[in-house]
Amino acid sequence: MRTRKKIPYGRPIDVVFTERERVLISEHTFADPELTATLDAAERRGTKLIAKYTLDDLDALLGFVAAEANHTRDQKLEKGLRALFARLSEEMERYDDGQWQSSF
Repeated sequence: MRTRKKIPYGRPIDVVFTERERVLISEHTFADPELTATLDAAERRGTKLIAKYTLDDLDALLGFVAAEANHTRDQKLEKGLRALFARLSEEMERYDDGQWQSSF
C-alpha cells in the first residue's frame, strides 16, 4: 500500500493532461461543464496542460470517463478512455484529503 500525501479537504491539486486527453474528455464524455471549463482554462506548459482539480472534482471527472468507456462501441475510444481512467485514478490515489473510507 502506497503512502498518500495528506492535503486539506477541498484543496486543488495539479493534474497533468495531454491535448488528446482534453479532447477525449471535452468531446467524448458528458462531463459537467464546470469540470471541462477547468480543463479548457488549464495552464499550458509545452505540450502539457496543468489543471487544478479537487479530489472530489477529479472523482466526478473519473465517473464521466468511466461511463463513456463502458458505453462506447468505438474500441479505439474505449481504449483511450480506459487508459486515461487508469492514469487519473493513480494520480488521485496519491493524495488523502481526509475523506477516504477505510475498508476495515
